[in-house]
Amino acid sequence: MNGRPVKHSLTLRGHRTSVSLEELFWREFRRIAEERGMALNQLAAEIDEAREDIGLASAIRVFVLEHALRRQD
Repeated sequence: MNGRPVKHSLTLRGHRTSVSLEELFWREFRRIAEERGMALNQLAAEIDEAREDIGLASAIRVFVLEHALRRQD
């Protein structure tokens, strides 16, 4: 398994940005968006709006991890 981050472009409220995440996080992030019936950009925008003083990539990782932990309960 390659743990190197992979950069992908996202569009948040009409603005392009790039986010680097490990492939494992990208796969799970896409799965969560699909599960919710949302576009990946839409879910990323929601996370972006809710984050405080952390970067978007970190906020996405935390979101994915919290989602996984809730599923285990």
